[in-house]
Amino acid sequence: MTSWEQTETAATGPAFPPDPDYTPYTAQPFRVAMGLLPLDLKDWIEPDAHLAADLAEKERLLAERYDEVVNVRPEAEPGSQEVLGLLAEHLPARFPRLYQRSGDELRNAATGQSWDLAGSGLHPLDLAGRLVQEDLCLMHKEPDSDIYRLVGASVCFPTRWNLADKMGLSLAAIHGPTPGYRERLDSTMNRYFVRMRKPVWRLNWGLVDDPTLFQSTGHSRGGFNPDITADNAGEKLWLRIERQTLRRLSRSQDIVFTIRIHVKPLSHLVAYPQRAVAMARALRGMPDWWRLYKSLPAFQDAVLGWLDRIGRSDGGQA
Repeated sequence: MTSWEQTETAATGPAFPPDPDYTPYTAQPFRVAMGLLPLDLKDWIEPDAHLAADLAEKERLLAERYDEVVNVRPEAEPGSQEVLGLLAEHLPARFPRLYQRSGDELRNAATGQSWDLAGSGLHPLDLAGRLVQEDLCLMHKEPDSDIYRLVGASVCFPTRWNLADKMGLSLAAIHGPTPGYRERLDSTMNRYFVRMRKPVWRLNWGLVDDPTLFQSTGHSRGGFNPDITADNAGEKLWLRIERQTLRRLSRSQDIVFTIRIHVKPLSHLVAYPQRAVAMARALRGMPDWWRLYKSLPAFQDAVLGWLDRIGRSDGGQA
């Protein structure tokens, strides 16, 4: 293997890929759907300039709240080993300025950490989660059935859900709180998991009043929030985007589900008035039950007022 020093000298180009510019709220009209797109495996993992900070936050959570963010059952062992092996190959090949491997040692140049892949003392799924900004979940098919259950996870950045509540559950039970899932997606999702061969990805989005990455508490059912107004919504709210990927593991046949969180202040839309118009249209197009699930009623009037004002600055053209 090429030594770290040789790799660093030979590498060219930026250390971080350009920040992705996701705008999932521009999709029209509203519908509950999987929204899956083909995934090129070279884009499986998505590091950015927040890599060191995000991994430092993971380390803090793992030190202080380990049982809340890592949970692995015995049946997840083969898949966990496979995920770690795939990352150990993919990261230094795809991002040589960020990750360098020498034998069983993998170095993260952004954090200065080095990991012994063969003898870290960590569970392989735990170690895998410490390498990337993505959270990692393993879905395992029950023998002699078509039911997939969550059997292993490293989830430091949940969006208002608790890992312990989801462990061991089937797809249907995991998504039980999601409005419309049982009626519109349950049977479709089960069939898809059974038949899935090619990797896919999708986006999910919402607005939150807290930029913290770790958010394990449930969805709010509260009403009007007087602290957020049409004047300050841009500074008090954040756009939280989840980039999710699904990939079947070739040896274990488990499915690894990655979740990558991107958080931006809502105020970034000041530079994109057309996007503000599109977001306002998306929020108005949501049914009430979906807005409630997304915890939007607490500030929806304020954010719509703010978005309308920003949209008008560009003539209101989407």
